[in-house]
Amino acid sequence: MNDNVLDILIYLFENYLDSDAIPQANRDALREELEHAGFAESGISRALEWLEGLSADTTVVADAQMRSFRVFSGHEQVRLTADVRGYLLQLENIGILSPQQRELVVDRLLALNAEEVDIEQVKWVVLMVLFSQPGQELAYQRMEDLVFEGQSDALH
Repeated sequence: MNDNVLDILIYLFENYLDSDAIPQANRDALREELEHAGFAESGISRALEWLEGLSADTTVVADAQMRSFRVFSGHEQVRLTADVRGYLLQLENIGILSPQQRELVVDRLLALNAEEVDIEQVKWVVLMVLFSQPGQELAYQRMEDLVFEGQSDALH
């Protein structure tokens, strides 16, 4: 059985992308579907908690001119490699993420409790954060291009 939280989140994201939202009203049915898909109970519980954390802070300041300097804590530096931190700052610099969204992404990456966070995981979490926030269609589309650009080569 698979208890990787990100695998469960990607499964949910891919299966519910076209619907309005993941069926929160019937969490038991969702849990049962995930178990039937082969995911472990411990991973399902953590994934559902992760989703709750994603929806807990959906306020994003629309001030695109706001700039901040981000200093990563020691704990964050241990969990997020220099490549990951640099990629997040790059996404902010090219306008895909706002400083507030970057903070939500960092929070959600740390909430994965993964031993190692790589760029592919960052891409998926950014995609999920952007998808969860209204008015982020252009940023979502740009990020979606980044997520899937390498995968199209593998299909040929």
